[in-house]
Amino acid sequence: MSFIEIVLLAVGLSMDSLAVSVTGGALIQNYRHRHMLKIGCVMGVFQAGMTLAGYLAGMSFKKYITAFDHWIAFILLLYIGSKMIYESTQDREEDSKTNPLRFKTLCGLGVATSIDALAIGISLACLESAIALEALTIGVVTFLISAFGVYFGHHFGRKIDLKLDLIGGLILIAIGTKILIEHIYFNG
Repeated sequence: MSFIEIVLLAVGLSMDSLAVSVTGGALIQNYRHRHMLKIGCVMGVFQAGMTLAGYLAGMSFKKYITAFDHWIAFILLLYIGSKMIYESTQDREEDSKTNPLRFKTLCGLGVATSIDALAIGISLACLESAIALEALTIGVVTFLISAFGVYFGHHFGRKIDLKLDLIGGLILIAIGTKILIEHIYFNG
């Protein structure tokens, strides 16, 4: 994967974290800049860590799936992207009593938003990607986008309804389609 593709993958993966961060920013009563750093760090660490965990799991059974690994990558990205698009059409109930700054809450949100990264890590193992660069990029991009989301959510989150899951889902489906087309038509 090229660096641009890695960044696009990271942006697609971080849309769940962005949505959570915007909501968290809107819920924070006494906003401080350290809040956006705290939430951004947790989201970034979980995205990078789950990507790495998925990669390591994928490498353990890669030898059994090399003949159809491109299909696995495509199906996982298609599934995750479709799920994100579907979820973007559903109404969400916001719980205003949740404190987005509690460490336990943040870890739960970090796990929930990075399950997709675990599947992406498996896909990256199938593609024999340079996981250190990819996991680091995914973590940094998620941190930046989540930190921005907290700031944005605090200032504008209650006024605007963004379909971030829709955008992220479309990006992931496009990347999966590109992987499949490249493998079928250009890698013989």
